[in-house]
Amino acid sequence: MFAAERRQLILEMVRANGAVSLRELARVVQTSEVTVRRDVRALEAEGLLDRRHGGAVLPGGFTRESGFPQKSHLATAEKTAIADLAAGLVEEGEAIVVGAGTTTQELARRLARVPGLTVVTNSLLVAQALAHANRVEVVMTGGTLRGTNYALVGSGAEQSLQGLRVSRAFLSGSGLTAERGLSTSNMLSASVDRALVQAAAEVVVLADHTKLGTDTMFQTVPTDVITRLVTDEPPAHDDRAATELQALADQGVQIAVAGASGGDGRQGGETGGSPGRPPRRDVPLPGQRRNHPPQGGPGAGSHPQLRAAALAAEQQAAAGGRVADLAPRRR
Repeated sequence: MFAAERRQLILEMVRANGAVSLRELARVVQTSEVTVRRDVRALEAEGLLDRRHGGAVLPGGFTRESGFPQKSHLATAEKTAIADLAAGLVEEGEAIVVGAGTTTQELARRLARVPGLTVVTNSLLVAQALAHANRVEVVMTGGTLRGTNYALVGSGAEQSLQGLRVSRAFLSGSGLTAERGLSTSNMLSASVDRALVQAAAEVVVLADHTKLGTDTMFQTVPTDVITRLVTDEPPAHDDRAATELQALADQGVQIAVAGASGGDGRQGGETGGSPGRPPRRDVPLPGQRRNHPPQGGPGAGSHPQLRAAALAAEQQAAAGGRVADLAPRRR
């Protein structure tokens, strides 16, 4: 395929979906991510799209929000891996809240197998995924239906969450940075997400690597309120994503990376684990505010910065720096 044909196809994909990851673009045009990145730079120079680390969006993407049909086709493999890993955090008999989003919808499909679970949600898609789960109770918020993401928003949704207390909240969003935390491009969605967070003892953010370093209009969860981030393994050349992960860990966020390849060749970078559990690599990386135990070891992950950070954390633990695991935060 000639460069002009390739760039035209890239532009058509971005226009159709609103945002597309480099990984997906490379797969469709059947070339390397390095080549696709050059094409995206050229198209950005012509003002035809905007670059975001790990992908491309329509011009003015800072304030735009793609609808559900577009989002559902983005980073599907990454979302599946993240959902598999996040489901392993949920225990039998728990009460949790699950926010709206395509990644949380994938999580809900896996939660149908957890007995005795109570799920509070403002998402019709999450509720639908759990509708036929015999051993899961689903509690819907009130509110006004927002058709672009099939979520209930507004004062009715927020008021229905008052007085609620659950163990964990699982949320997604449009962007995640160490500076501002999780954010979204819609004010009503952000307001309901904040109410969901207030109901939970712990906050788990589900975000694929294309959202790392992306900032959008409305903050939903400040970084110091995020207990854990579940994400996928950034490409080896994506230094920006690795740097953002380091910055998040420095602020005390536990980071679990789905699909990471350890030094022994197994996914997750762990030397043990329970059969049937999804692969997991927990970073905390060094320099944390909260007393999290370093995990992962020198084989944790394929990205050079993450490997170096995990090794430093292990050495710190060997020197006597190992401390108690993260306890649930209460505000």
